[in-house]
Amino acid sequence: MLKKLILGIDVGASGIKGALVNMNTGKMETDRFRVPTPSPATPKNMAKAFSQIVEHFDYSGPIGCGFPAIVKKNIAKSASNIDKSWIGVNISEVFGKAADCPVFVTNDADAAGVAEMAFGLGKNKKGVVILITIGTGIGSAMFIDGKLIPNTEFGHFYLKNQSKVAEAYTADSVRKKKDLSWDEFGKRFNEYLETLERITSPNLILLGGGSSKKFDLFKKKIKIDTEVVPAQLKNEAGIIGAATYGYQKAKKLVAS
Repeated sequence: MLKKLILGIDVGASGIKGALVNMNTGKMETDRFRVPTPSPATPKNMAKAFSQIVEHFDYSGPIGCGFPAIVKKNIAKSASNIDKSWIGVNISEVFGKAADCPVFVTNDADAAGVAEMAFGLGKNKKGVVILITIGTGIGSAMFIDGKLIPNTEFGHFYLKNQSKVAEAYTADSVRKKKDLSWDEFGKRFNEYLETLERITSPNLILLGGGSSKKFDLFKKKIKIDTEVVPAQLKNEAGIIGAATYGYQKAKKLVAS
């Protein structure tokens, strides 16, 4: 029988974080444990860091992992904030061997979305729900009637009259670099949401990541028809979503 306490690990460009998550409640049952992302962030170096988290919790069993790349059939198809040597590598195999546990991996923004759909504001929501994470870049997760449509990468389309992808115009890192006021940032972000709304016709947009905590400072500039609200699980979404994804995948394997 599959246990209800699952290790979720959120792999980021600066840190790798993990905790044990209760699958009945969606709550973290332990404090978060973090190790720095090694430099260079190669498969060998990151596997060692990954195993440190597993060892810290003295854990055995299925592990869910959110990973900062396009992930198709466990293979990394991009590597924007980690070493390029990851491209073409089977993430589950590398981490699974290091941890001596089965590892189920998905894109990091998709993991955060899974958390919100299972235990946050997206729970039981029908139609199209999109989570946008506003941080160093723009991450995205898309769900239709609760089902994940993976690897959407909605931070990488071009906005009208812009020669750069959306995240190069309206990510939180751009706000900081250009010292934009919250009104200026809100105006840019509304341009982004207008395009997102036009191409996806969502029923609900949830905001995660750094800038979402300051939503009250720029929400007056958001003029689109779709409801836009900050995500509920905040910084814990990546770990909770990773654990939930791992649990869901392991449960399917057990059932088959």
